[in-house]
Amino acid sequence: MTVEKNIIEGCIAGKRKAQHQLYNQYSAAMLGVCLRYCRNLEDAEDVVQEGFIKVFVSIKSYRGEGSLGSWIKRIMINTALTHIKKNLNFKLMSDELTEVEEKVETASEEVEYQPVSPEVLIRLIQEMPEGYRTVLNLYVFEEFSHKEIAGILSISENTSKTQLFKARQFLRNRLENAGKKSLKTIL
Repeated sequence: MTVEKNIIEGCIAGKRKAQHQLYNQYSAAMLGVCLRYCRNLEDAEDVVQEGFIKVFVSIKSYRGEGSLGSWIKRIMINTALTHIKKNLNFKLMSDELTEVEEKVETASEEVEYQPVSPEVLIRLIQEMPEGYRTVLNLYVFEEFSHKEIAGILSISENTSKTQLFKARQFLRNRLENAGKKSLKTIL
Protein backbone atom coordinates (compact mmCIF):
# COMPACT_ATOMS: atom_id res chain seq x y z
CA MET A 1 0.00 0.00 0.00
CA THR A 2 1.36 3.42 -0.94
CA VAL A 3 2.01 6.14 1.58
CA GLU A 4 -0.61 8.37 -0.06
CA LYS A 5 -3.23 5.62 0.11
CA ASN A 6 -2.41 5.09 3.81
CA ILE A 7 -2.86 8.81 4.43
CA ILE A 8 -6.20 8.85 2.55
CA GLU A 9 -7.49 5.83 4.48
CA GLY A 10 -6.32 7.42 7.74
CA CYS A 11 -8.15 10.63 6.88
CA ILE A 12 -11.31 8.69 6.02
CA ALA A 13 -11.05 7.04 9.44
CA GLY A 14 -10.68 10.48 11.05
CA LYS A 15 -7.14 9.90 12.31
CA ARG A 16 -5.50 13.17 13.28
CA LYS A 17 -2.00 11.96 12.34
CA ALA A 18 -3.11 11.22 8.77
CA GLN A 19 -4.88 14.57 8.51
CA HIS A 20 -1.73 16.28 9.77
CA GLN A 21 0.38 14.44 7.17
CA LEU A 22 -1.99 15.39 4.37
CA TYR A 23 -2.05 19.00 5.51
CA ASN A 24 1.76 19.16 5.74
CA GLN A 25 2.14 17.61 2.32
CA TYR A 26 -0.21 19.98 0.47
CA SER A 27 -0.73 23.14 2.54
CA ALA A 28 2.17 25.17 1.12
CA ALA A 29 1.14 24.54 -2.49
CA MET A 30 -2.51 25.25 -1.70
CA LEU A 31 -1.56 28.49 0.04
CA GLY A 32 0.12 29.52 -3.21
CA VAL A 33 -3.09 28.80 -5.11
CA CYS A 34 -5.20 30.71 -2.59
CA LEU A 35 -2.83 33.69 -2.59
CA ARG A 36 -3.65 34.20 -6.25
CA TYR A 37 -7.35 34.50 -5.43
CA CYS A 38 -7.18 36.44 -2.16
CA ARG A 39 -6.15 40.00 -1.52
CA ASN A 40 -3.76 39.17 1.32
CA LEU A 41 -2.02 36.38 3.22
CA GLU A 42 -4.53 36.39 6.07
CA ASP A 43 -7.48 35.79 3.73
CA ALA A 44 -5.52 33.11 1.84
CA GLU A 45 -4.71 31.32 5.10
CA ASP A 46 -8.39 31.41 6.07
CA VAL A 47 -9.34 29.90 2.71
CA VAL A 48 -6.71 27.17 3.09
CA GLN A 49 -8.02 26.27 6.55
CA GLU A 50 -11.62 26.22 5.36
CA GLY A 51 -10.59 24.25 2.28
CA PHE A 52 -8.81 21.57 4.30
CA ILE A 53 -11.87 21.17 6.50
CA LYS A 54 -13.82 20.47 3.31
CA VAL A 55 -11.09 18.07 2.16
CA PHE A 56 -11.27 16.09 5.41
CA VAL A 57 -15.07 16.00 5.36
CA SER A 58 -15.29 14.88 1.74
CA ILE A 59 -12.15 12.78 1.30
CA LYS A 60 -14.21 9.60 1.22
CA SER A 61 -15.60 10.85 -2.11
CA TYR A 62 -12.11 10.98 -3.67
CA ARG A 63 -12.18 8.21 -6.25
CA GLY A 64 -8.53 8.19 -7.19
CA GLU A 65 -9.23 9.63 -10.63
CA GLY A 66 -6.42 12.08 -11.20
CA SER A 67 -3.96 13.09 -8.55
CA LEU A 68 -4.94 13.80 -4.98
CA GLY A 69 -3.21 17.18 -5.29
CA SER A 70 -5.44 18.15 -8.23
CA TRP A 71 -8.53 17.09 -6.30
CA ILE A 72 -7.46 19.18 -3.30
CA LYS A 73 -6.61 22.13 -5.58
CA ARG A 74 -10.12 22.06 -7.07
CA ILE A 75 -11.58 22.20 -3.54
CA MET A 76 -9.29 25.14 -2.67
CA ILE A 77 -10.29 27.06 -5.80
CA ASN A 78 -13.99 26.50 -5.11
CA THR A 79 -13.48 27.54 -1.48
CA ALA A 80 -11.64 30.68 -2.60
CA LEU A 81 -14.43 31.55 -5.04
CA THR A 82 -17.04 31.07 -2.31
CA HIS A 83 -14.96 33.21 0.05
CA ILE A 84 -14.70 35.98 -2.54
CA LYS A 85 -18.42 35.96 -3.25
CA LYS A 86 -19.42 35.91 0.45
CA ASN A 87 -16.79 37.84 2.32
CA LEU A 88 -15.23 40.28 -0.09
CA ASN A 89 -18.38 41.65 -1.68
CA PHE A 90 -17.42 40.18 -5.05
CA LYS A 91 -18.79 42.37 -7.78
CA LEU A 92 -18.32 42.27 -11.50
CA MET A 93 -19.58 45.42 -13.08
CA SER A 94 -22.80 44.81 -14.96
CA ASP A 95 -22.22 47.80 -17.22
CA GLU A 96 -19.28 45.99 -18.81
CA LEU A 97 -21.39 43.57 -20.81
CA THR A 98 -20.23 44.83 -24.16
CA GLU A 99 -17.83 42.58 -25.97
CA VAL A 100 -14.24 43.67 -25.79
CA GLU A 101 -12.11 43.28 -28.84
CA GLU A 102 -8.56 42.78 -27.72
CA LYS A 103 -6.09 44.88 -29.59
CA VAL A 104 -3.28 42.99 -31.23
CA GLU A 105 -0.12 44.77 -30.34
CA THR A 106 2.29 45.14 -33.19
CA ALA A 107 5.68 46.16 -32.01
CA SER A 108 7.74 48.14 -34.46
CA GLU A 109 10.87 47.44 -32.46
CA GLU A 110 12.14 44.61 -30.32
CA VAL A 111 11.53 45.10 -26.60
CA GLU A 112 13.65 43.33 -24.03
CA TYR A 113 11.59 41.78 -21.26
CA GLN A 114 12.86 41.24 -17.75
CA PRO A 115 11.72 38.31 -15.60
CA VAL A 116 9.38 38.99 -12.71
CA SER A 117 9.65 37.03 -9.50
CA PRO A 118 6.66 34.94 -8.40
CA GLU A 119 6.40 37.12 -5.29
CA VAL A 120 6.02 40.29 -7.40
CA LEU A 121 3.48 38.60 -9.65
CA ILE A 122 1.40 37.41 -6.66
CA ARG A 123 1.53 40.90 -5.12
CA LEU A 124 0.34 42.49 -8.37
CA ILE A 125 -2.47 39.96 -8.72
CA GLN A 126 -3.53 40.61 -5.13
CA GLU A 127 -3.75 44.34 -5.86
CA MET A 128 -6.31 43.80 -8.62
CA PRO A 129 -10.02 44.33 -8.12
CA GLU A 130 -11.71 41.02 -7.25
CA GLY A 131 -13.40 40.64 -10.64
CA TYR A 132 -10.17 41.08 -12.58
CA ARG A 133 -8.23 38.78 -10.26
CA THR A 134 -10.82 36.02 -10.25
CA VAL A 135 -11.28 35.89 -14.01
CA LEU A 136 -7.52 36.12 -14.63
CA ASN A 137 -6.88 33.19 -12.29
CA LEU A 138 -9.61 31.04 -13.78
CA TYR A 139 -8.62 31.81 -17.37
CA VAL A 140 -4.81 31.91 -17.22
CA PHE A 141 -3.90 29.57 -14.37
CA GLU A 142 -6.83 27.14 -14.32
CA GLU A 143 -7.32 27.27 -18.12
CA PHE A 144 -11.11 27.65 -18.08
CA SER A 145 -12.86 29.04 -21.14
CA HIS A 146 -14.90 32.24 -20.91
CA LYS A 147 -18.04 30.12 -21.18
CA GLU A 148 -16.95 28.00 -18.20
CA ILE A 149 -15.99 31.10 -16.20
CA ALA A 150 -19.36 32.66 -16.97
CA GLY A 151 -21.08 29.56 -15.58
CA ILE A 152 -18.90 29.41 -12.46
CA LEU A 153 -19.33 33.10 -11.61
CA SER A 154 -22.89 33.57 -12.91
CA ILE A 155 -21.84 36.30 -15.34
CA SER A 156 -21.99 36.64 -19.10
CA GLU A 157 -19.15 35.49 -21.36
CA ASN A 158 -18.67 39.11 -22.43
CA THR A 159 -18.21 40.19 -18.82
CA SER A 160 -15.59 37.47 -18.41
CA LYS A 161 -13.78 38.72 -21.52
CA THR A 162 -13.96 42.30 -20.29
CA GLN A 163 -12.61 41.42 -16.86
CA LEU A 164 -9.71 39.47 -18.40
CA PHE A 165 -8.93 42.32 -20.78
CA LYS A 166 -8.87 44.79 -17.89
CA ALA A 167 -6.78 42.43 -15.73
CA ARG A 168 -4.20 42.20 -18.49
CA GLN A 169 -4.17 45.99 -18.86
CA PHE A 170 -3.79 46.34 -15.10
CA LEU A 171 -0.75 44.05 -15.05
CA ARG A 172 0.85 45.65 -18.11
CA ASN A 173 0.43 49.13 -16.64
CA ARG A 174 1.85 48.12 -13.28
CA LEU A 175 4.81 46.36 -14.86
CA GLU A 176 5.51 49.21 -17.26
CA ASN A 177 5.38 51.66 -14.36
CA ALA A 178 7.88 49.48 -12.56
CA GLY A 179 10.07 49.31 -15.68
CA LYS A 180 9.38 45.61 -16.18
CA LYS A 181 7.61 44.07 -19.13
CA SER A 182 7.96 40.35 -18.60
CA LEU A 183 4.38 39.16 -18.41
CA LYS A 184 3.79 39.72 -22.12
CA THR A 185 4.27 36.00 -22.75
CA ILE A 186 1.24 34.99 -20.65
CA LEU A 187 -0.78 38.07 -21.45
